[in-house]
Amino acid sequence: MRVLVTRPREDAARIAAALERRGHAPVIVPLLEARLRDGPEIALANVQAILATSANGVRALARRSAKRDMPLFAVGPQTAEAARETGFTHVRNADGDAKALARAAQQWASPEGGMLLHVKGSDAPGTLAEALAANGFSVQSAVLYDIVSVQAEAALRIAFAEGIDASLFFSPRSATIFRGNAAALELSTTLAVCISDATAAALAPLRFGGLRVAEKPNQDALLACLAPG
Repeated sequence: MRVLVTRPREDAARIAAALERRGHAPVIVPLLEARLRDGPEIALANVQAILATSANGVRALARRSAKRDMPLFAVGPQTAEAARETGFTHVRNADGDAKALARAAQQWASPEGGMLLHVKGSDAPGTLAEALAANGFSVQSAVLYDIVSVQAEAALRIAFAEGIDASLFFSPRSATIFRGNAAALELSTTLAVCISDATAAALAPLRFGGLRVAEKPNQDALLACLAPG
């Protein structure tokens, strides 16, 4: 299958490699770009653990702190992998979404142990911090990057003219951007594969040849929605 990958380019390269291992032909058209913010070193003196809900948050933190022995609680396997690759030595994986991370963090940390630091992008919701605060934890947020949209209308037209069997969507925002660039695209033979129900809803009213939602909000579950290549 020719599979459209719409993630930021650095993450898209990893997904492309996973698709190739499964016998698919990835077509990378990023709809978003991560811009890491510059700034002073992140203070971690009173932090008992880091909360990471994206690989970009991990990369942004790694640019602004040399400390790698701090416990890091990752939302899922891709974020955990990014943390290990950047040198973090105590990484735990909640294998889910922000709600799963909030539940796991309550098992891995204690309100008395110190503050939890959530490294995140400017558009990330505050639900993780709110859930933990409701259970007595002190949570501070550090906004370390911005996600901006990419002009992709021409690249999408070329990709679909050459044939796309399936399109992967990892967030409601990327689905919304795709919808705004899809007026000239023929989607009737393309399968839309979404990481969540909210992501699928953001594609409406576009009509694809089929639509599937991953059983769990992670990359492996998303790729499992594709037939073998």
